Amino acid sequence: MTCGTPIDPIAMIRPRRKITGISAVLLPFTEPGDIDWAGFTAHCVRTAEAGLTPAVNMDTGFGALLAPGQKIAVLDATRSALGGKSFVAGAFVANVPGAPFDIEQYRAAVDAVVDRGGVPVVVQSHGLTELPEAELPGAYEAIARDCDAFIAFELGRVFAPFGTIYGLDTFTALLAQKKCVGLKHSSLAREPEWQRLAIRDAVRPGFNLYTGNDLGIDMVMYGSDYLLGLSTFAPDLFARRDAYWLSGDPRFYELNDVLQYLGFLAFREPVPAYKHSAAMFLKLRGWIGCDATHPLSPVRCDSDRELLQGVIRKLGIV
Repeated sequence: MTCGTPIDPIAMIRPRRKITGISAVLLPFTEPGDIDWAGFTAHCVRTAEAGLTPAVNMDTGFGALLAPGQKIAVLDATRSALGGKSFVAGAFVANVPGAPFDIEQYRAAVDAVVDRGGVPVVVQSHGLTELPEAELPGAYEAIARDCDAFIAFELGRVFAPFGTIYGLDTFTALLAQKKCVGLKHSSLAREPEWQRLAIRDAVRPGFNLYTGNDLGIDMVMYGSDYLLGLSTFAPDLFARRDAYWLSGDPRFYELNDVLQYLGFLAFREPVPAYKHSAAMFLKLRGWIGCDATHPLSPVRCDSDRELLQGVIRKLGIV
């Protein structure tokens, strides 16, 4: 399949499909700028109990902004809180434009996740995405040398300056790697995700394509699973929505509409400020005590709290 192959989205709809949900857990902070460990671990447990797999050290968890020791502390806290339940975690290598591809740092990041019982999500970096595209499949094979399974991740630059959406040949090459059990696609566009789904269905049907499209969360209707930041606002309601789809309950559509409105509100420009929206929302729900975020992360206007409170009322979660 090429980029020019016609896609018929209607024909791709897959009713009554069991959806696999992974939720990127917000890392909450206190007003002085410290990590709110109690709030974080409670939300990890809450997410798992809802039936979603927690994802930590992702963008929603400020993975690109945390110090190395903080990322290890997050992994340790997650393992302890979940007591053996599954989780995934970002394996991130921080660098600058023009930096070389650092295979040893990637392997160390992967090992840190695997050693604590998680599945690594290989997050892009300047060193990785600045490689010639023909070298990318080999780079992923090298990163995954010492692990049994990993999730690849391609993201648009609206999320991060090192982000790149790969060509379909690279996606197809990743499908051929048995250790690559899934890929998160975060272009915030439907057509490239539909193209990947068509290739996935033809080449490796058991492969999980996780939508990262917080502006198109109904991609689950077409065969995508999800690894979303938006679901950290309401893992309970995402799980309910997924159950509606599995059972063919028409309430799926109305609930999905309201959750999608929340996505439009939270993921508007500047997109990285969605983490402050999430903190506001979780505080309004009474799930965390403070809606501060990482000191280097952008924030929303105070007036957003009233808008988010309106969504909470619409969702019926007073």
